[in-house]
Amino acid sequence: MTTGTVTPVHAAVSRIAAAVCLATSGYLHAQLYLHGYRVIPLIGPAFLLQASGSLAVAVLLLVSGPAILRLGAAALAAGALVGFVLSRTIGIFGFVERGFSPAPQALLSLLAEVAVLLLLVVPLLGRLTARRGPPAAGRRWAGRR
Repeated sequence: MTTGTVTPVHAAVSRIAAAVCLATSGYLHAQLYLHGYRVIPLIGPAFLLQASGSLAVAVLLLVSGPAILRLGAAALAAGALVGFVLSRTIGIFGFVERGFSPAPQALLSLLAEVAVLLLLVVPLLGRLTARRGPPAAGRRWAGRR
């Protein structure tokens, strides 16, 4: 195996790990929804939607991994991260939190969502690198005199 090549086994392990992390994020959002967030206007339904979407896409990722599912998983994780950052900076729909409250769900969710993005991006970068192939001889010095 050459450096930068993603084997089918590596891709499957990465996809399954991303599914587990996405399911973890979904579970944490569901837990927060059930234990208080459901009464917060707009935020409660957003947590329920995030939980349901994350759990559904995670199950589908376990079965197969077409690009549209990986894109959906990345979008769910990125959306949750954006919501996290907004809720701790300028607020989102009038809702503001501080630090890693509620603990430990906030930190665990943050870690799970970052992991989803890393697990989905690394194999993609490996495939892109493998397609490009090695640089042509002398290309690095082209245009220099």
